[in-house]
Amino acid sequence: MMRKIHSIILLLVAVLMSSCYTHHVIGYLQEPTKNNGIPVYDSAAYEPYRIHVNDEIIYRLISMDETITKTFSSNNNMSSGQYANSYRVYSDGTVDLPFLKPVKLVGLTELEAEAVLREAFREIIPDADVKMVLYNKYFSVIGDANSGRYYIYKEKMNIFQALAMTGDVMNSGDRRHVRIVRPKDFGQEPEILEFDIRTNTIIDSKYYYVYPNDVIYVARTKDSFYKVPSYAGFIGLITSSIALLTTVLNLVANAYK
Repeated sequence: MMRKIHSIILLLVAVLMSSCYTHHVIGYLQEPTKNNGIPVYDSAAYEPYRIHVNDEIIYRLISMDETITKTFSSNNNMSSGQYANSYRVYSDGTVDLPFLKPVKLVGLTELEAEAVLREAFREIIPDADVKMVLYNKYFSVIGDANSGRYYIYKEKMNIFQALAMTGDVMNSGDRRHVRIVRPKDFGQEPEILEFDIRTNTIIDSKYYYVYPNDVIYVARTKDSFYKVPSYAGFIGLITSSIALLTTVLNLVANAYK
């Protein structure tokens, strides 16, 4: 009887060990080898975000004439973070700003768009300076991470910084097949980027940086139902399972005495 108990316990331990989340499954920045199935990604130069149709901008006009400055910028106080007005990029690629003809900004970076607005305002205000930023600098997360919309607080925000804002991917999240849905130009289908976030070669690859309007999707692994979330839980499960099994076998053995 004791030999049977030992065999069952060993089998139970083996099954439970296979149900743990290992570093290979959930660890980041792993070194790819021939045998571990971790992919290698090529490096790609960083491309700054370019304004799309339906993006929104905010700006502040600066001039030596305080009356002009207050007139143009009273509703867009960038220094205090209060924005009453944002201006949408229309389907023809232009924005309509007070006292200006439509200005085409689609396809430009933030710095390029700022320079274009500066020149447009200088046609009516010779000493005009303009500070402009993209208003909708957000990315979204859905799936097995803390879903929500998050603000891109810096240029070149990377995927690890983005996920850190959500509290990281859950252990049940499939790190092998993370997806980013990235809008393209007006009228085009969005781009879907799928990648394995565990590899250290993701750094400086085309999957590394997060852009405004990105949607990051982390699916749940198919076998997550059978996984134990931590080793503490694993030890607790083994202990309780062994105790239950021992009790049942003792009851069965006593019944046949």
